[in-house]
Amino acid sequence: MPKCTVNGIEVEVKDGATVIEAFMKTNESIAHYCWHPGLSVAGVCRMCMVEIEGNPRLQIACNTPVQDGMVVYNNSEKVKEAVEWTLKFHLINHPLDCPICDQAGECGLQEYYMSHGSYDSEMAERKVKKHKVVDLGEKVVLDTERCILCSRCVRFTDEVTKTNELGIFNRGDRSEIGTFENRPLNNKYSLNTVDICPVGALTSKDFRFRQRVWFLKSFETICQGCSAGCNVQAYYNENGFYRVKPVPNEEVNGHWMCDEGRDVYKFANKEHRLVSGIKKEDSGLSHMAPGAAAVQLREDLSDTKKAALVLTGQYTTEEYLKFVDSFTKNYGNEVYHWINNPKTFDDFDGILLRGDKNPNTVGLLRVLEGKGIKSSWADLEEKLNSGQIEHLVVAGPENLAVFPDLEEKVTLFGQAQKLTVLTPVKSKFYESADYQIPMKSFMEKDGTFVNHKGIEQKLGRGPIVVSQALTLLDLSMILDGSDFISVNSASMGGSL
Repeated sequence: MPKCTVNGIEVEVKDGATVIEAFMKTNESIAHYCWHPGLSVAGVCRMCMVEIEGNPRLQIACNTPVQDGMVVYNNSEKVKEAVEWTLKFHLINHPLDCPICDQAGECGLQEYYMSHGSYDSEMAERKVKKHKVVDLGEKVVLDTERCILCSRCVRFTDEVTKTNELGIFNRGDRSEIGTFENRPLNNKYSLNTVDICPVGALTSKDFRFRQRVWFLKSFETICQGCSAGCNVQAYYNENGFYRVKPVPNEEVNGHWMCDEGRDVYKFANKEHRLVSGIKKEDSGLSHMAPGAAAVQLREDLSDTKKAALVLTGQYTTEEYLKFVDSFTKNYGNEVYHWINNPKTFDDFDGILLRGDKNPNTVGLLRVLEGKGIKSSWADLEEKLNSGQIEHLVVAGPENLAVFPDLEEKVTLFGQAQKLTVLTPVKSKFYESADYQIPMKSFMEKDGTFVNHKGIEQKLGRGPIVVSQALTLLDLSMILDGSDFISVNSASMGGSL
């Protein structure tokens, strides 16, 4: 593998690597707009200029292969002047609308202007005006006048999704990004174009004007939308969660995530959450603390001769291990796996989207196999239909959108003499249950998800949304006889 020196730092790179990849490996700063590690090289922004010893002319780092022994600089006055002039050309027609731009605070133009610009404009001509608030599709809006024609979005639809909705139209300073006729940007990965846009040209309709980025905190976690296990960054403040964006992981999701996964933050917010334990009594519904409801559930289960447990693949491996152990030890081996979409369970779109819409099916199946549990869904249906199950406990999903059979299944579960639903979210279908016990969302707890490949990944723990919500670990303590539960402490992730 060739070695080169970047700003005085020696670095070894793989064969065929470019100079900009060497810069990235050393964490040396280098200006760039059009280059992206997940896309082909375009070389159109001309910002990544470098000086190479022995070469009289400056070169672009994104399209220059590393040669063994190469010595490269981008901190010389010659390079700085070239980058400054290139930036001036990018800003010739760019509007001065930073105060209202959604990209403010995380914009490449702002960052490079502060590091390479800070100059007085020499342009006397009027800026070329282009279209604003162009509706590209269901999820993405384009402000054409902010676009610097880096072509990242075009290359994404050509090379990643291969749906080819976007192109560059017209010529010269009238060139602009747009969609082809009758082909809106509605593919299932369209919001990645917003992520990779280095300026505020492409914005998400869901996030647009909702929050300033400098008011948001973030943490890394795992997407809960399907068994792909995409690595994501979740953004929040004291009012709730606002968005998730992909975190690069070459082994799992590359640089991308699907549009469906972008909505996983929503059901973690308080307006969708079950916040108190609910017990159905003759006089109506009784509301209580989740821990108190769990203690009453234990007392109810202690008088039950035939109890059963239904699990969805939306909890952590650690929760399954402890809860299945506690349940089987106290109430028998009637444990069942709820597969919400058996007909499309093995589907794959060739990019990321999996038919299994649960983040930890593999983890659940490993636990059940380790416990020697081989119960079939047909057995559960037969026992429910014949009245053999007195009390059914269901660890229900938090992502209700991917459980289209929810109403049908809750009707089936209702054939048990008593029904308990463990759930982070509210649902009208759960109102007939004898117990509803609030659970933490995946945003609020530690643990492990195992994706479809068998890769174990740790969840990041964010702020606490529902202060007394439980985990299956907490419930297992109660089933084992404890009346004391340490739920959420201020030192573990804080609270909204």
